[in-house]
Formats: sequence, C-alpha cells, structure tokens
Amino acid sequence: MHRPIRRAAFALAATLLVAVVAARTGRIDEPRSVVLVIIDDLGWADISPNQPDTGYDTPNFERLARDGLNFSRAYTAPVCSPSRVSLMTGRDPAASRTTEWFGTGKPRSARMLSAARINHLPLDIATMAERLKPAGYTTSFVGKWHLGGASEHHPEQRGFDHSAAASGRGNPGRDGYFAPYNDFIGLDAPEGEHLPERLTSETLAFIEKAAKADSPFLSVLSFYSVHTPLGGRPDVVKKYEDRFAKLEPHDSVYAIEEQVWPNRREPRRVRIAQTNAVYAAMVEAVDEQLGRLMDALDAMDLSDNTVLLVVSDNGGLSTSEGSPTSNLPLRGGKGWLYEGGIRVPLLARFPGERGGRTIAHPVQSQDVYATVLDAATIEDDGTRGRSLRAVAAGDAADEPIFLHYPHYANQGGFPGGVVIEGDWKFIRRYEDGRTHLYNLGRDLSERGDLAASEPSRTARMAEMLDRWLIEHDASMLRPRAEGQRPWSPAISEPSRPRP
Repeated sequence: MHRPIRRAAFALAATLLVAVVAARTGRIDEPRSVVLVIIDDLGWADISPNQPDTGYDTPNFERLARDGLNFSRAYTAPVCSPSRVSLMTGRDPAASRTTEWFGTGKPRSARMLSAARINHLPLDIATMAERLKPAGYTTSFVGKWHLGGASEHHPEQRGFDHSAAASGRGNPGRDGYFAPYNDFIGLDAPEGEHLPERLTSETLAFIEKAAKADSPFLSVLSFYSVHTPLGGRPDVVKKYEDRFAKLEPHDSVYAIEEQVWPNRREPRRVRIAQTNAVYAAMVEAVDEQLGRLMDALDAMDLSDNTVLLVVSDNGGLSTSEGSPTSNLPLRGGKGWLYEGGIRVPLLARFPGERGGRTIAHPVQSQDVYATVLDAATIEDDGTRGRSLRAVAAGDAADEPIFLHYPHYANQGGFPGGVVIEGDWKFIRRYEDGRTHLYNLGRDLSERGDLAASEPSRTARMAEMLDRWLIEHDASMLRPRAEGQRPWSPAISEPSRPRP
C-alpha cells in the first residue's frame, strides 16, 4: 500500500474511532448551538410520550420523542423558582437557600415556620449564559424568568444579550395570555394574538439573526403556559369542550389526596380527570409552538448542529388554584414531593444521536445545565449535574437524587426531603419526622408505604438525607413559639459552609 493511502486510511480510522468514542461516552467533540424550552407547570402525564391516554393532543411532543430521547424519570423541585435556579446554574437550591418560589408575599407557615430563604438568584452564581458568552456564544432569554424582581437580577444582567417578556413575575397576569399584552409582558402584537405564539416569534427572530451572523447561540424559550390564570384560544377550547362532552361521565372529577398541615382540618382534593378544556387548549398551544420551532430549525439548516432540550419546571397543578390537570398515574401534583409534583417531561434531541429511545435512568434539572455546557464543550464547574448525552450512553455514574423543600406549599404539600436511588424513593416530613419508602418500579402511584417492612433500607436512606442536608447547610423549619424546637437531622456534627 502506498504511504499516502496508508495515511488516509489511518486518518479515516482515527476519525471513525473518535466518532465511536463520542457516541459511547456521550461527549460532544465540537461546540453546538442550544435551544432550551422551559414549560411552566406542564405535568408528566400531560404529554402522550409519557401517558398515551392523555386527554390532550401533543403530536409534536411525539415527534420530538421519535427524533430524540425521552427521559421518563426526570426530577425537579416541586415549585418553579428553585427548579429554575438549578436549570440556569446547575446548583442545588438547598446550598443557596433558594428553596421556595420568589415573591414578595409572606412565606406560608402552619404549626412551624417555613425555612429561611432568599428571594432571587444570587449574583455570585454563574448562569449558563455567563458560562457560554466567553466561548463566543450569542445568548437570548424570552419569556418567564422568575429568578428575581429587581433589575440587577433580570436576564440581561445575567449573561443574556437579548431578553423579552422576562421579569420577576411568575405568571402573565389576568388576561395576559392575549394581546394587547400588559406592561409586564411589554410586547407589541396584533390584538388577540396568543402569548405562546409571540414568545416563539421573538425566539425565532433571535435565532435567525444569530444564524446569519454565523454565531453559535444559546436560546432559552420559557413559556408562561400552562400556568394559571388559564388562557386558551377560543377555537381550541371549543374543540376540547366538544370532545370532553362526549366522554363517559366520571363518578367524580376529584378524589381526596390526604389531610395536610396538621393545624388544618379539611383534606386536600386532587384532580383525577384530564377534562379541563381551557387547560387542554393551552397544552396544545405549547405543542403547536414546539412544532413551529422544530420546523424553523429544519428550514434554517440548524437542526444538524443544534441541541434541543424541552423540560417543565415542576409537576402539573392538580390540588389547588382550580386544579386544572390530573397527573395520574402519579400521585399529587405541583407543590408536593410525590411523583406528580417532582417528575416532569424532559425530552432532548442531539445531532447525530439515534432517536426514538426512552431513557428510564433518573435525571434531574441540574443535568440540563450540564448538558448545555457539554454542548458548548465547556468543562463543568463542580456542579452535580451530568450531561444527558452521557446518561443516554450509559456513561454517567449512578448517583442518588436529593430534593429539599422546607416550606408549606400553596398547593397543600408538606415540607420535606426526598432521596431517589434507583427504583427506591424515600420521603421525610420535616414537621414531625415521619418517613415513607416506596418502590417506584412496582408502585408508581406511591400507595404502598414500605418504611415499616424495610427498616434497614429506610434507615440507610434517612442517613443519606441527613448527611446531604448537613453538607449543604440546608435551611430547615423554625419553631413558631419560644421553647418549641424544630425537627432537625439526627447527625450531630458541625455543618459545613455552603458551597
């Protein structure tokens, strides 16, 4: 064989080897652009890739699942701001005391006071945009931010070159889903336009401009949908009203979840039927805009070099504020530490990755941040997140997932902590120290508590949570009256400084 031919053959073999290694490890060998779509309050069971019998039409979620990966066990905090902290920074909210939704209202308390917390994303924690900009990325954030109300906390001060309709507010306000939009949304549009359409248009305008400049980009499209107050297009609402009217009537739209907050007498209702026509129309509107986004990436020849990530910030709202959706077969909903509150839709499409797979390995919102950095070939900065590509390739370590929510949720949920290890899920209620243990592989609806029959496993997972709380110097419930002591971790050792 002539030497040039041997060199060419060697080069080809090396290229193929690199490609095989990249595919096996999940690593990306050149920077990619990233589109991150965040949907507000979308339940795990609201989309057909997770729940084929869902009451809502989601063909573009199905399309994304066929073309990409469906992470069927993705976890977030049970409410919005803490999950957005971990999405944007890869940091656990427990370490920065950002464990509750950000707002000016007094924290809700019951027999004990909710844990101390701060009301914004700390300025000394870098966002994904602040990490990508030095690498030459152009960055945009459109839609719900909810990471601090003061101007110094807004996206344009946190690494994003462009932002629209973003501030400290958590919902678009009354009638905010239709133009003319209020001052808070601040977007000009034809009267009657639906907000999801406008947010997508703003996003696509940014992407087109970045593509023409031949710049790698990070584009975050953060829908206010499907958060209350609900606002669906009348024509789509009518479609679902007609559909739901033809269904067999339910014995009840609601069931009783449990008695919550020991100082309250009434039990909490949970919705068990996906028959709210306005909510259904809102889910379909988001699905429609997701399809529009994917079509545009294809039309601009960007799909082959763009990572697309789609995630919800917490579980579906099923126990409060009108209870617009059902999360069955999952238990509970937004604000709860049961699966309905913390298990969310998460889908990803990677250039060159074989699609149509469901990944059942547990992942969490910090992994989205790690995936964005991986797409930009930027080294992680010490967070616990793992690239979703590495998880899909089987190259990520099996690590437990911890969640810490030391607050009384608006939706009725109790303060507590969670450890998820494989199929096993441990819950501790902070108010009285009661513990629960479930095997999610056999009991997805969390109805068979195994804490008493599995004492060794319960004790081991309780100790795991104790050590994690100490490591993160986690803020806990506080006594309401002098002399009353809060429940605290059993381990009596000095806590470490917050990371």
